[in-house]
Amino acid sequence: MDFRKRFVVKKKSFRLSDHDPDDTAGFDDEAVAGEQARKNTLKLEKLQNVLYAEHKRAVLIVLQGMDAAGKDGTIKHVMSGVNPQGCQVTSFKQPSQEDLDHDFLWRVHKAAPPRGDIGLFNRSHYEDVLVVRVHNMVPKDVWSDRYRQIRDFEDMLHQNGVVILKFFLNISKAEQEKRFEARQGDPDRNWKSSEADFAERKFWSQYQEAYQDALEKTSRSHAPWYVIPANHKWFRNMAVSQIIVDTIEELHPQYPVLQMAKRPGDKPA
Repeated sequence: MDFRKRFVVKKKSFRLSDHDPDDTAGFDDEAVAGEQARKNTLKLEKLQNVLYAEHKRAVLIVLQGMDAAGKDGTIKHVMSGVNPQGCQVTSFKQPSQEDLDHDFLWRVHKAAPPRGDIGLFNRSHYEDVLVVRVHNMVPKDVWSDRYRQIRDFEDMLHQNGVVILKFFLNISKAEQEKRFEARQGDPDRNWKSSEADFAERKFWSQYQEAYQDALEKTSRSHAPWYVIPANHKWFRNMAVSQIIVDTIEELHPQYPVLQMAKRPGDKPA
């Protein structure tokens, strides 16, 4: 199954509310999905090696989602086999004063992956049309113009050899609550919990509206958004890894041909 076709955001017909967070695309066996995800991890390991050696293109993976949607978990599982030398993860948290003294894309552009690398954004430049919008941090005419600026920015990256994949990890409000409660009861994870997480739940509908607009206005063929059902972690991992593998395979990366230096006295071939 081509998950890219199933989950891609199509601008003219997209409604976030039409996407079921419990969808598993007909997969009902977690073990089978887990095995496929493992195979994808092995494929990605090999593909990354060729991509790094070829050194012509970069891959940028953007992960967005509500709190507890699984951004950290997706990175941990999907990227578990790649070589850290060719992979970088950037987590975009509250901007520093230095960040605020520049345009909103300044800190993002600095983190764009170099040729040969796979870069992952845990949250991203899209926070500036999401949380900024929901909490009225800037006027509407400011955040609404950022859709165009984001499209222009991603156009520039694309034209310079960056392959862009954007994933919205779609969980339900009920599933988020379950994960919050599970975190609090787990001493290995309760450090992730904060009062702010629960406070943000009050703005659930506003965030859904903000995501609806952001995904619809910025999903294009060279920088597509995929809405990944994320209530089931095992399916989330399989779907994301499959889309990444399928996309890089279609690039047909090749190892460079070794150019041997000619020695004095060598005859022409």
